[in-house]
Amino acid sequence: MDLSQRLARAQALAEAAGEMIVAARRDHGFSTRMKAGQELVTDVDLAVDEAIRDGLDRDFPDEARLTEELAPDREAMQQSGPLWVVDPIDGTVNFAHGLAHVAVSIAWMEHGKAQLGVVHAPFLGQTFTAMRGQGAFLNGQRIRASRADRLASSLVATGFPYRRDSRAPLLRRLAAVLDRCRDVRRNGSAALDLCDVACGRLDAYYESVSPWDFAAGLLIAREAGASAGHLYPCPSGLHEELYGENLLVTAPAIHDALGELLRLADEDRYEPGQGD
Repeated sequence: MDLSQRLARAQALAEAAGEMIVAARRDHGFSTRMKAGQELVTDVDLAVDEAIRDGLDRDFPDEARLTEELAPDREAMQQSGPLWVVDPIDGTVNFAHGLAHVAVSIAWMEHGKAQLGVVHAPFLGQTFTAMRGQGAFLNGQRIRASRADRLASSLVATGFPYRRDSRAPLLRRLAAVLDRCRDVRRNGSAALDLCDVACGRLDAYYESVSPWDFAAGLLIAREAGASAGHLYPCPSGLHEELYGENLLVTAPAIHDALGELLRLADEDRYEPGQGD
């Protein structure tokens, strides 16, 4: 298959998965449990992951997969061959609580770089797509990142880890962003936050997340013209587009300023009230 055919197949799988998710909520047909004692997971996450796995097995039987629910193989993060990166439900807590920010995320990578990405939000009726070097689209219409050029007028999204003992250092970042930027959003889906940066609804996003949370959304944001990178260097031996620690994705004109602000907060050197 060429890249456009791969994208069409990935989009079909994501939209079929979305139908499963909508039906499960409509019929109240799911149960929940805690994974690793702190992360909510539903049986719909597992069913959707299996459905996507079966579809990929039919069309791409010899290609590796990295998915959240089906025994993720973290060694795949270091391989250069074809790799599918899947999050069956990004925003599981939102799904379980009846909120709309829920997405299916599918990316295909080669040589450690995302070549295509699909993020489908079934409750919002929105499907974001991108192929490397060919722009980004929402429901077939081209999208572009924000042109924000000042932190003071920027709307910023982030998230927090499930481990409560890991949140305290991030509060310094949050305080600095609230002091310097227009406001903060915490929507509960990294994939959709990245897509919202891609279409200009958000001006920036920062967080540490897993590969399946961001692989597709990161490509979509970049193809829409957003600046993307990490606050700190990626460890050697890992592909940057699968390394989710300290991601920073923004409108181009504010990327350096927001990165500097967050690093100052990490070092506890940010002084509230500083100008833009």
